[in-house]
Amino acid sequence: MSSSHSNRARQVGWFGGSFDPVHRAHLALAHAALDQLALDEVRWIVAGQPWQKSGRRMADAAHRAEMVRLTIMGEGGDPRFVVDDREIRRAGPSYTLDSVREYQQERPGDALWLILGQDQLAGFPSWNGWEELVERMGLAVAARAQDEVRAPAALLERPHRLVRLVMPALQWSSTEARRLAAEGADVRPVVGDEVAGYIARHRLYSEN
Repeated sequence: MSSSHSNRARQVGWFGGSFDPVHRAHLALAHAALDQLALDEVRWIVAGQPWQKSGRRMADAAHRAEMVRLTIMGEGGDPRFVVDDREIRRAGPSYTLDSVREYQQERPGDALWLILGQDQLAGFPSWNGWEELVERMGLAVAARAQDEVRAPAALLERPHRLVRLVMPALQWSSTEARRLAAEGADVRPVVGDEVAGYIARHRLYSEN
């Protein structure tokens, strides 16, 4: 290992979500961040109690974390993907800022990139402590090839680092996966074989 490389801060992607369930578009976004930012690692942060989704019944956090593990260990995974369950282990609502503070105490030398979709970026100023978050980490925002990243006005008024991740137009979503599972339809095209099998075995998202 060269001295220049060893002195470089580790570049770490911070990919949070409820992953209810994880699906192929999540995987594509993680790969895009890994490749386009030359990341050393992508940490998949499974939300324990997502504060923005408090009104919706969700699969148990342990199930959601296991589906992420199956995804990143299976076909299309990458050894630089890591499941981080700190928000599941912590009581109360899952706030990204709490997790980032904790992680940076553990690994103060790492440079963090928050991986987001355009819809998440639009609502970013509603996040708890977002002003501190942009001081602590860069923003990596997915956009389709023809789309521009549209940062909200409140973000533009503050110093921040924002990079654009080019993504294909993907239609997969957790909502679609839950709908298919509830109907007993084939969910494999959305989530892959391993997660589809897990959903079936544990009767997740079943209407009865």
